[in-house]
Amino acid sequence: MKKPTRNTLTLIYSGLIVVGFFIAGVLDILDYLIVKAILFLAFALLAVYLVMIILKDSEKENHPK
Repeated sequence: MKKPTRNTLTLIYSGLIVVGFFIAGVLDILDYLIVKAILFLAFALLAVYLVMIILKDSEKENHPK
């Protein structure tokens, strides 16, 4: 089985965040602090992961083998 790429993992993760916001909104539980905290923490982790990818890619461009 082929290993998923970074792009695939990022798309799946961001899709799960969007689905989480949608379900929380439909079920009217988005007003609860813990739900907001979990969803925004997931969004922050995605942002950190994307910054790490950008930094690694720029490091590879600056230091070719």
